[in-house]
Amino acid sequence: MNNRMIQIWWLPVLLLLMAACGGKSCLQYESVPGDPLNARIYTLDNGLKVYMSVNKEQPRIQTYIAVKAGGKNDPAETTGLAHYFEHLMFKGTERFGTQNYEMEKPMLDQIESLFEVYRKTSDATERAAIYRQIDSISYEASKLAIPNEYDKLMAAIGAVGTNAYTANDMTVFVEDIPSNEIENWARIQADRFQHPVIRGFHTELETVYEEKNMSLTQDGRKVYEQMMAALFPHHPYGTQTVLGTQESLKNPSITHIKNFYKQWYVPNNMAICVAGDFDPDEMIEVIQRHFGDMQPNAGLPELAFAPEQPIETPVVKEINGPEAAFVALGWRFPGAATREAELLNLVAQILFNRQAGLIDLNINQQQRVLGAYAFPLQLADYSMFMMQGYPKAGQSLEEVRDVLLAEVEKLKEGDFDDNLLSATINQMKKSLQKSLESNEDRADWFVQAFINGADWKEEVGAFERMGKVTKQQLVDFANAYFRDNYAVIYKHSGKDASLKKMTKPAITPIYMNRDTVSEFLKEIQCAQVKPIEPVFVDYSKDLEHGTTESGLPVLYKQNTTNDLFTLMYVFERGSNEDRYLSTAAQYLDYLGTSGKTPEQLKQEFYRLACEYAIQPGSDRTVISVSGLSENMDAAVELFESLLADAQPVPQVLEMMKADILKGRADEKLDQQSNFKRLTAYGLYGPDSPATHILSATELRELKPDELLSHLRELGRYEHAVLYYGPEKKEKVIATVNQYHRVPEQLAKVEKKEIFKVRETPSNRVLIAPYDAAQVYMSALSNRGEKFDLSVYPVATLYNEYFGGGMNSIVFQEMREARSLAYTAGARLKQPSRLDMPYVYSTFIATQNDKMGDALAAFEEIINYMPESQSALDLAKEALLSRLRTERISGSDVLGSYLNAKDLGLDMDCRKVLFDEVRKLTLEDVKKFQEKWVKGRAYTYCVLGNEKDLDMSKLSAYGPVTRVTTEEIFGY
Repeated sequence: MNNRMIQIWWLPVLLLLMAACGGKSCLQYESVPGDPLNARIYTLDNGLKVYMSVNKEQPRIQTYIAVKAGGKNDPAETTGLAHYFEHLMFKGTERFGTQNYEMEKPMLDQIESLFEVYRKTSDATERAAIYRQIDSISYEASKLAIPNEYDKLMAAIGAVGTNAYTANDMTVFVEDIPSNEIENWARIQADRFQHPVIRGFHTELETVYEEKNMSLTQDGRKVYEQMMAALFPHHPYGTQTVLGTQESLKNPSITHIKNFYKQWYVPNNMAICVAGDFDPDEMIEVIQRHFGDMQPNAGLPELAFAPEQPIETPVVKEINGPEAAFVALGWRFPGAATREAELLNLVAQILFNRQAGLIDLNINQQQRVLGAYAFPLQLADYSMFMMQGYPKAGQSLEEVRDVLLAEVEKLKEGDFDDNLLSATINQMKKSLQKSLESNEDRADWFVQAFINGADWKEEVGAFERMGKVTKQQLVDFANAYFRDNYAVIYKHSGKDASLKKMTKPAITPIYMNRDTVSEFLKEIQCAQVKPIEPVFVDYSKDLEHGTTESGLPVLYKQNTTNDLFTLMYVFERGSNEDRYLSTAAQYLDYLGTSGKTPEQLKQEFYRLACEYAIQPGSDRTVISVSGLSENMDAAVELFESLLADAQPVPQVLEMMKADILKGRADEKLDQQSNFKRLTAYGLYGPDSPATHILSATELRELKPDELLSHLRELGRYEHAVLYYGPEKKEKVIATVNQYHRVPEQLAKVEKKEIFKVRETPSNRVLIAPYDAAQVYMSALSNRGEKFDLSVYPVATLYNEYFGGGMNSIVFQEMREARSLAYTAGARLKQPSRLDMPYVYSTFIATQNDKMGDALAAFEEIINYMPESQSALDLAKEALLSRLRTERISGSDVLGSYLNAKDLGLDMDCRKVLFDEVRKLTLEDVKKFQEKWVKGRAYTYCVLGNEKDLDMSKLSAYGPVTRVTTEEIFGY
């Protein structure tokens, strides 16, 4: 390339790197022509990366602060450290989270020293004595601390979604803030990242224990960890886990954590990723001012690992767990920022895309296993491709393995439709359009690029490059990487003998200092920001009405953002009226028409970048067709032809029946499913919407035509048409008129009120069996009160104050003060329909030996609600700020309208909430609690193993009724 060509090539790059001095910032940034995010990427002098994408849809900003330090950065002797430090980053700094850091610091230093002694001591008696010292000093230190003040700061600025997560390569801190709070957010985060203080260490350690306990019954997580160990035996991806070992968690080191922070939490190892409503010049000026003096680590190490050696023969592992058996296969690939990763993305879609991939058509459509899927996991240093399959009744895991491997062989042979690749690119473009609607997706794209070391120009160009990939290139790629170089994990259903029981330590509940506020928080609260006025939905203006030729009402909302549409038929008839609907919808998905096979139908929907869904609920069924607007007519015609002309196949139905029964048996092995069924039993008794399904006998007796008649029968009833998309209303109505088949006379829906939530006249305890390290508990109470709009504001404020997020009373008391749970909540649930009652509901998942303490603590704070004016003020501020900046837009306007209609309203009830909450006082909330909460009777739903629970404590809450797994599932 000659010098002249070089100058021409560099000219646009130089233009994009020009100083932005026309506005408020003279900082240079990178951008890429044709970038759908219109991203600006800055690099401050200290190495801090800042990624920006403007989206004016609503006055909020999604923020992620990403650190290139995750589980792989943990010292081998203290695994789980990165994740633990993530928790500790919520404990405050020298300026907030404390009343007097100078007085607090000597005690914190003493606690740090004692933990170093504790972790090196092996004698159990000595360890217990040291721990008592730690607990005693921690109690004294807590008198000076202000727990959860970070969460109070976030509430004060109206942030939502306060969270963080740790993965193999990263730790990421998440906030969604109002667009007028950029200055306060940056100020808080800068102090948080530059001056963190490790306080509340031993109580937070218990929270991490609880998170570890939760993982012990998550078989998917255990399989993932075993797969990583098999594929990466020399890399931290495989040699250690993000949560760490139980042994590491029992022997923590504050000193190691501080060293970890100093090494990795530095600007040249961090990125701030933001997407939303802001001025980029103003945003970078604020970030530069607050983060610009953060000191980089000139000696930032690059982790060096011995390269993984080729796998020559399959690596086989077997594990046990409580959930249903399945098999997982995994292959190793190069890291995320490589061309191989792009090809892997395409290969993954060719194999499995939920519509027309090889697994979709050749395995799931043919009912060869109970269910199968595949996905890539792309990490910074390596990637992984996984396939998973669940066996049918009588099928072995080895047989499922072979079924999965056969599809890999078809891929390698090029045995797939020539149009599948181009259709996949089309689908990816559709997914990109959808993701651009979301600030979270935009900002997360930045996070992944930063963590994986990907150049943004390469990220933007990926779609164009993938669009040029040929089928032969994919086949060659598959043959190069898919050999006998895989790992296979056989996950059996059974007891995991490797698990160790973790015993609760004796912890003195810490001081909460609930009414104490640091000067820093006061300054944030007093900071002047330009107010944002709320915008509520006006159903008379924000959506349009119409009528089809057949008299169907049409609700229309235009999509002015992209070229995606959703067309819905909404029937006020669900499984309460017809128990067969869900099974019929499932059967339809396996069928073709007289003109197209089932496979051809799925391929055609996939080619059109469209899809359909039939979703029967208890009292409403929604049928939808969605996708690229240019193909709406073709997709609607295709779906309507399937609905009218589905060709029954008896043998398909017989296999589906067997799979349903096997799926039901598998569901009984899942902890979450058991708890969901137990709470339904607690609310309704043995007959509930959850058990209102076809019995095994009814299933076996089903005939194909009879089953399909239930779907066709549905179309005889009155229903509404809802549309969100770019087409004009007249065009939408014309499409419905042309393709949607309805009888001349539609029948009215006769609603069946089969199930009523039972009132709770007295306390009782329901216990169902499940063997796990954690017990799940919920207290449910129904006194029969129906929806009352006048109660809505004070009930909402009570929920925010008492049982809302991390700043709520429940979170502070159950997790922060007493270390009794990883997750806990309580609230008065508002009815969703006029015929439904208010239900007071609590939830807690805790270690088995903490059950009695957790129940007692919950009962105390529910009936004798801690009162705090400052906490209520923050709850009110947070609620009002959300209402000011929350925008119901797009297709959500249609859903909001239906929800309001269900409650007999013709207006957006958030306006009432906004107007009334501002007037409410602590006394109002107290009166509400005394009238609506205090002294309630409860049905206590407990899921656990009686052998591990203190049944004498449980029986103190009411007569105990033992219900079997069969009783709560109804089969």
